[in-house]
Amino acid sequence: MHRCYVPQADFGASVLEVSGEEAHHALRVMRLRVGDSCEVFDGCGQAAQTRVVSTAGSSSMSLQVEKVLPPMPPVASITLALAIPKGNNMDLIVQKAVELGASRIIPLITERTIVRLNAKESAAKAEKWRRTALEACKQCGVNTLPVVEEPMPYKLFLQRQDIPSLRVQCAIVPHARPLRLVLEEGRAAGRSEIILLIGPEGDFSPAEYAAAEAAGFTPTGLGPIILRVETAVFMAISAARYALDA
Repeated sequence: MHRCYVPQADFGASVLEVSGEEAHHALRVMRLRVGDSCEVFDGCGQAAQTRVVSTAGSSSMSLQVEKVLPPMPPVASITLALAIPKGNNMDLIVQKAVELGASRIIPLITERTIVRLNAKESAAKAEKWRRTALEACKQCGVNTLPVVEEPMPYKLFLQRQDIPSLRVQCAIVPHARPLRLVLEEGRAAGRSEIILLIGPEGDFSPAEYAAAEAAGFTPTGLGPIILRVETAVFMAISAARYALDA
């Protein structure tokens, strides 16, 4: 069934009006017609089963609300803070991170980040990644649209007070603790929110490791195998979901 994103949808209404890009994609690309079913989600956790009752070319359509769907089971709230990798790897990471359940993605510029962006480029990249996140939500059935922020400097990120207190830095340092132990301790303490901090291809600098520890991040190892950035992301998110989901 096609899924359509309608922000601030009023599922208490009998009919929803959809226009713009969402309507065009549904009518032109997915070729929905009057009588077809369509699942609508609002990006805030709610969804409903609807049916197309009328269309106006490819610019708009009216959907009759047939059934409000039950909320998805609660899952761990996972924030991914990631040094932007080179090439198009960030697109893949955003897509798969959303599919695995990340609720927020914070792109970072670290000392060894190869990608350098001005303000205009940062805004454009963030908008592209948000579209990727939305498409991932449509495809995998996630009803809460993750927040994808604009890239920010690593030093400013470490000063933030609005991030979870369970702070894990995926680290290649001798004193890194096993991820399994850190997550088990978090679960035992009843934690359901976590932030995963992952560095660039060239790793964090010694000064960046020290700054993260001072900001409350636990250096945590992912095992003896050196992983590519995207592989580290997928492994860390999957492990966090397994350990912290209700």
